[in-house]
Amino acid sequence: MTSLYRHLTLLLLGLLFTFNSLGCASTGIAVKEFFGQAKREQLVDRVQDARDEQTEAKEQFESALAEFLALTGADGGELEAMYERLKDEADASEKQAEDVRKRIRDVERVADALFAEWAGELEEYANQDMRRASERQLSETRMRYNEMLTAMKRAEAKMEPVLAAFNDQVLFLKHNLNARAIASLESNFAKLETDIETLVSEMEQSIREANAFIEEMGTADGGGP
Repeated sequence: MTSLYRHLTLLLLGLLFTFNSLGCASTGIAVKEFFGQAKREQLVDRVQDARDEQTEAKEQFESALAEFLALTGADGGELEAMYERLKDEADASEKQAEDVRKRIRDVERVADALFAEWAGELEEYANQDMRRASERQLSETRMRYNEMLTAMKRAEAKMEPVLAAFNDQVLFLKHNLNARAIASLESNFAKLETDIETLVSEMEQSIREANAFIEEMGTADGGGP
């Protein structure tokens, strides 16, 4: 038993050394694959995570907009409390946006690993008909992935001007908690509302693309790692 335990320990240490030599991003992918989760499955999981994060971000931006619009009806006695709520909403939106960015990067890392391995393994086929079928499926999967990723990044980019507007207005209010400051900001609310509506629309499109990609990956007939 002791000998077997020592052998297993050395084996695991060797595997960890190998995984670590691949780099931090590749290590997690390799470890999960070693324990039975193929890259295709990992990609589907990461896309699901990104989709769910975008759903939460959409709700957060809508909540922040509601708070900003409520500011127009605030009176002098409510301004301090209103400012604190707006700051909390802006901070929460920034955090949610950062989570979305991270999830999209996770998707890209797994996809890059999957497609690189899939393309490399095409040369291993002896049967050329099977090789061509796998190559065709790789091309189709990559095309659908690129469409989905484009939608995700388009929605991601739309977050930046909204976050900048949140930050500007919160900073302005911090030093101008009075009715005149509220009145000067109201002219910006219409554009903010339009920007958030555009952002929400892009996020909803991205979520639809993610759902379609997940469904296609779940019904595909293998062919890749």
